[in-house]
Amino acid sequence: MSSRYEDSLGIIVMDNIKDFGEKVNKNIMEKRQANNSFLIHANTPRFNNGDSKGVIMDTVRDRDIYILSDVGNHSMTYNMFGYENHMSPDEHFQDIKRVISALRAQPDRITVFMPMLYQSRQHRRNKRESLDCALALQELHNIGVNVVATIDVHDPNIQNAVPANMSFENFFASTSILTNFIKEEDFNPDDVVFISPDNGAMERTSYYAGMFGADVGMLYKRRDLSKMVDGHNPVVAHEYLGRDIKGKTVIIVDDMIDSGGSLLDVIDQLKERGAKKIYAIATFPLFSKGLDKFNEAYENKHLNKIYSTNLTYSDPDLLKAPWYRQVDCTEYVSDIIDTLNKSGSITELKNGKQKILSMLDDKRKGN
Repeated sequence: MSSRYEDSLGIIVMDNIKDFGEKVNKNIMEKRQANNSFLIHANTPRFNNGDSKGVIMDTVRDRDIYILSDVGNHSMTYNMFGYENHMSPDEHFQDIKRVISALRAQPDRITVFMPMLYQSRQHRRNKRESLDCALALQELHNIGVNVVATIDVHDPNIQNAVPANMSFENFFASTSILTNFIKEEDFNPDDVVFISPDNGAMERTSYYAGMFGADVGMLYKRRDLSKMVDGHNPVVAHEYLGRDIKGKTVIIVDDMIDSGGSLLDVIDQLKERGAKKIYAIATFPLFSKGLDKFNEAYENKHLNKIYSTNLTYSDPDLLKAPWYRQVDCTEYVSDIIDTLNKSGSITELKNGKQKILSMLDDKRKGN
């Protein structure tokens, strides 16, 4: 039985995720053998002083609307008083709210899909700090959003800040990434150890290891709490907890790579402990600082490859790096939107363990 939403799907693709969103729309059209696009055209034009507004150019009455936005796309620019400004996550989020305001409560249901959740790294308070992610979710609820969907949220507990009558859906890129890794890399499935780069990533690393049926280790970050560098207490040393990794294939898991300095430290630590091959998996490839040190780690044979996704913007130089592999997640996001719109079960979309284990068995058999 089809849901009351199925024939009224509408997808608003913000400019910061245009190519990705158009592929998602095309995939859903193919799944449903539809002749007409599901895209709803929207705009957020700016005035010369930087002010903006949201404009909807298609009918949205009684439709099931999905707003797709990449709040981390730093390549987007606009002119203000003759200067070119790069858009910050705050400005991307403000544009989402402008579009919601322009919808004027006419849709039957509104879902905001941010693959990288806005302000997800500021998910808890330490001393006198703002609680930005929780405030943003509550703000979306207050302006009429019914569902917030995201992928690999930094801390799933943030959903406790969401009012009971707004749904929060956290999906995982693990199946897409591991599928590509298994197909492309040469390794012994029984000789793999997953490594958490710190205690905060342990739950995510254990999830990946569970899908793989592999062991887990952790490098504990000892920090200098008396200093702050780039908003963080600097790491003094890494202490390793886990089985011997000498001669093993190790896979480091985290949700994002920002400057990459901590990851490079972890890679060096693992190489010193005798790891045979070193890979890293991260859902969001921010790489906010230069790539030279990663190139050096690759050339020195410390790093084999980093697997990440196209769920947020990546610099062209990163995409050309020989140690980097981008995994396309448009098919996965298409499946999510298609299933949510039909009010179908999302259980299989959140758990691909059997598929991964089957692929590993085939690899053991040499298939």
